Amino acid sequence: MKTRYDVNWQEKYRDSITTAEKAVARIRPGQRIFVGTGCAEPLQLVRALTQRASELPDTEIVHLLTFGEAPYAHKEMAQYFRVNSFFIAENVRDIIQEGLGDYTPIHLSDLPRLIDSGQLPLDVALIQVSPPDEKGMCSLGISVDVVKTAAENASLVIAQVNPNMPRTHGDSLLHVYDMDLLVPVDDPLIEVPPVELTEETRQIGENIASLIDDGSTIEVGIGRIPQALLAFLKDKKDLGIHTEMISDRIIDLIECGAVTGARKTVDRGKVVTSFCLGTKRLYDYIDDNPVFSFRPTEYVNDPYVIRQQHKMVAVNVALEVDLTGQVCADSIGTKFFSGVGGQVDFNRGAAKAHGGKAIIALPSTAKGGTVSRIVTRLSPGAGVVTTRAGVHYVVTEYGVAYLHGKSIQERALALISIAHPKFRAQLLREAIEAKYLSASMADIEGKIHVGPKELRTTYITPEGIAINFRPIHPTDEPRMRDLFYKLSQQTIYYRFMSFTKIIPRKQIQDFVYIDHRNDVTIVGTLEEAHGEEVVAVGSYYLDPKTNLAEVAFVVADQWQNQGIGTFLLQYLIRIARRNGIRGFTAEVLAENKAMQAVFNKSNCRIHSQISGNVVSYRLEFE
Repeated sequence: MKTRYDVNWQEKYRDSITTAEKAVARIRPGQRIFVGTGCAEPLQLVRALTQRASELPDTEIVHLLTFGEAPYAHKEMAQYFRVNSFFIAENVRDIIQEGLGDYTPIHLSDLPRLIDSGQLPLDVALIQVSPPDEKGMCSLGISVDVVKTAAENASLVIAQVNPNMPRTHGDSLLHVYDMDLLVPVDDPLIEVPPVELTEETRQIGENIASLIDDGSTIEVGIGRIPQALLAFLKDKKDLGIHTEMISDRIIDLIECGAVTGARKTVDRGKVVTSFCLGTKRLYDYIDDNPVFSFRPTEYVNDPYVIRQQHKMVAVNVALEVDLTGQVCADSIGTKFFSGVGGQVDFNRGAAKAHGGKAIIALPSTAKGGTVSRIVTRLSPGAGVVTTRAGVHYVVTEYGVAYLHGKSIQERALALISIAHPKFRAQLLREAIEAKYLSASMADIEGKIHVGPKELRTTYITPEGIAINFRPIHPTDEPRMRDLFYKLSQQTIYYRFMSFTKIIPRKQIQDFVYIDHRNDVTIVGTLEEAHGEEVVAVGSYYLDPKTNLAEVAFVVADQWQNQGIGTFLLQYLIRIARRNGIRGFTAEVLAENKAMQAVFNKSNCRIHSQISGNVVSYRLEFE
């Protein structure tokens, strides 16, 4: 670490300097003590405090979360120390789940006000800072979050002063005279190495990355999934960062040029955060680096600030999501596991931002694949962190479900389709029993499949408009219905060979609920403000006896004569060939010359015959 502090600081402030043991001797029984956050936990002060346990009955220890030792949270210490955590890390989880410690659920943005207002008065704050510079200013370094608020409000501030603490830019400074006792140490900071990514978390990260546009500003919460996402953002351009926490992986995104902050609406060019959990590599990188702006929680987590970022994307995790969209993120049943944290702050802020996206991510299963995390009903005792009205995107390794503004039936189908395949039939039955779905939906049991993402492609029309093509999804039923009722009578007649004015739901379901091998349906979509609009559909249905598939497609009237039908046929041929199918059959009305032209230039061996007013085609692939 570069020396930018006053080398004579210990001599200059000798009246405030003491040892950890003498400093904590000032603490009295029954007081409330705040312990610094994350990897900035002042370990020597914590150890000295714990050694005085028998002299400090009825003492309350509060903190956001800590990643170092928590000797005060051992069971034998419960008779002296009462732990009260605002976010549950592994080092205090056992004692809280055993009922020997407390968890206070609170939106992180509200926590500074809780302290400032005096509702949570602090007697002592144990923090860790860098040595003071020539002006007497110390940096809170890697953890500003609520530490600054705690230090400004506690009656007694004891600071562990460590030259290994980086000096960070932003709003991270405290004057040495705002701290009562200074305890010099020269210890390495706590390190949290990058988590190993599983194939499951990598797939979730890739699915989330598909939702993030160039120029977006992102927030990534704590956990494997948000960190997995960062590995898939290296090809993005001009990303910004506004997040409560950063890890080592942020370095790679900056150095590859994906993160520039050039398009941020607020704090342009800055990586805004409130604390970091990482290794010495990260700590050295942020040291005196003006790219980073470490700000207190009351700024970073303020939904009003968050919503000002155009294309703000918030990514947070859940433990369970029910079929109505309720998100449980802080408990497993009645066992408190983590915390509310900043999920609601960022979810709400991103949802209100111009072009923003609020994303909840979770693996589809738990306990080695034996339990579904997508559930009909939350586990008894599970708490709702994000309400069904506030949820937008839900992502698992099996895909993305968009729930905002959707009915309960639409939500249930969307969530079932991204659940683990082995639980989809059970979830469908339970949804029908719960009256989330009508009894008629029982016919689709075993048919809820999601097509392979590899089948996504884009066609550019002669006018330069991009139409996205992808496998049909279980949630496309209303889009298919909308497409049908927008078709002209002539287009309906050419496609269905009758002047039908209605399309039975069963017929739409036959398009939607398919296996994506024997039956394939590809839809062409346009991005609209309200979501996607289906403008073209192409399908084939395999006859296993002949290994030939019947093909058919339709294009919305206003998009006809732009090469979309030709593109669809060629694309379906490529899919069918890959699936080992030897050819297509089709029936076309004799007067439908445009469709005949599409088939006649298919580059297949063509056999056709006319019977009455219908031309029958057989296209054999080369």
